[in-house]
Amino acid sequence: MRQLLVITKAPVPGKSKTRLTPPCTPLQASTIAEAAVGDTLDVVRATPVARRVVALDGARGDLDLHDLVVVPQVEGDLGTRLAAAFTDAMAGDGDLPTLLVGMDTPQISPALLTDCLDRLVAAGPGHAALGVAPDGGWWALGVHSPEAAAVLPGVPMSRDDTAVNTRAALEAAGLTVLDLPVLTDVDHFPDALAVADLCPPDSRMRRVVAEVAACLPG
Repeated sequence: MRQLLVITKAPVPGKSKTRLTPPCTPLQASTIAEAAVGDTLDVVRATPVARRVVALDGARGDLDLHDLVVVPQVEGDLGTRLAAAFTDAMAGDGDLPTLLVGMDTPQISPALLTDCLDRLVAAGPGHAALGVAPDGGWWALGVHSPEAAAVLPGVPMSRDDTAVNTRAALEAAGLTVLDLPVLTDVDHFPDALAVADLCPPDSRMRRVVAEVAACLPG
């Protein structure tokens, strides 16, 4: 038994991927966010796991969530919401290896997620798995129990030392941290261009980012 957990916001102009603006307009930024969410969920659906959970901030809107377990995000800062998402996704299941990803790395693949979960499962309880991003954040966290994720509210998020501090908090809780591959996540528009180039040719992300780039001046 293993599961995937996606934490995401509903794409809304002016609230989604605001660091893409400028050069993007709020609508363009939310369109890129919607593409990233859609591609991420397609990969999650294609990955062989027992359950797929989405911790959603906002209304479902046009998001296709028909075959996924959806839990609402709680109020609070990001660390609090991440910890609560793990608790909700793992409620009543004991040792259920769970890998959390966001929607900022749509270049992920079923093979990558399967490998990450395989490593977490093989290591066993007492281990966590962390995939860092070049900007100092992280794109994936795997744990065996919600108690392991209880350290997250004490970790400052969205900083260039977030991954370092997350690792330190996990280790202070007695966990051995496995290193997952480093992936670039989408924060600014140059990131979106780089990540889109890593996505499949028929992906939403590649198509939408190319359309937005063609509309930008210069």
